Amino acid sequence: MEIDKSKFKSLEETDEPAPMDQVEERVEAEMKRIEGNAKEQVASGLNHEKLAREGRRMKEDAEGKLKDLREEKTND
Repeated sequence: MEIDKSKFKSLEETDEPAPMDQVEERVEAEMKRIEGNAKEQVASGLNHEKLAREGRRMKEDAEGKLKDLREEKTND
């Protein structure tokens, strides 16, 4: 039995990103969210407001990116 290759299209032909590329963005955003959360908690324990603001900003940026990625996925 032989597979008919004309019935299949490559990712380049469909202009779709590879699954690994799709996951990579999500993983980077999740890591940034976790790092921001950790900074915020450490800063809170040290009463370091500047570091706490930076941690909150990182976490919010990452959550926004994750939200965008989820919306992008549901629109596909």
